[in-house]
Amino acid sequence: MPHNYTTYLQTPVGRLQITASNQAVTSVRFVKKNEKVKSGNPNKITRRCEKQLKEYFAGKRTKFELPLQLDGTEFQKKIWRALLKIPYGKTASYGEIARKTGNSNASRAVGGANNKNKIAIVIPCHRVIGADGKLTGYAGGLWRKEWLLNHERNIKMNRKTHRT
Repeated sequence: MPHNYTTYLQTPVGRLQITASNQAVTSVRFVKKNEKVKSGNPNKITRRCEKQLKEYFAGKRTKFELPLQLDGTEFQKKIWRALLKIPYGKTASYGEIARKTGNSNASRAVGGANNKNKIAIVIPCHRVIGADGKLTGYAGGLWRKEWLLNHERNIKMNRKTHRT
């Protein structure tokens, strides 16, 4: 039976719980304010994820390099893999993701798969927006989605400014 390892990370968007097996990250989720936090039992994968998330929030990381365990239906996994291809600081609509995964009529199903994403931020479901450009649905709350998108845009803009 695989053992789960856990660590917690305080971030600008709240506390995150990072869970991993011996092989891969299995979950990154937002801890609810009233939720009791147990002491963690980290391993090398949770520590690596924690380090990369710290770098992300510090504006030093734009791509995660972690082994991920995707637990879901084949359709959900297909959607999550498509989300991993959305560039840092960019967004895509539910419809665009549906088209890229071969079913232009699956916008709602893409939303459902996003909602089931267990690896927040690392699998960037926060980068998926409505066809009209508006922020819609985010399991972590729209304020977090907005914060994450603004963070990425600001870092990206600062990097462009510093290159010229």
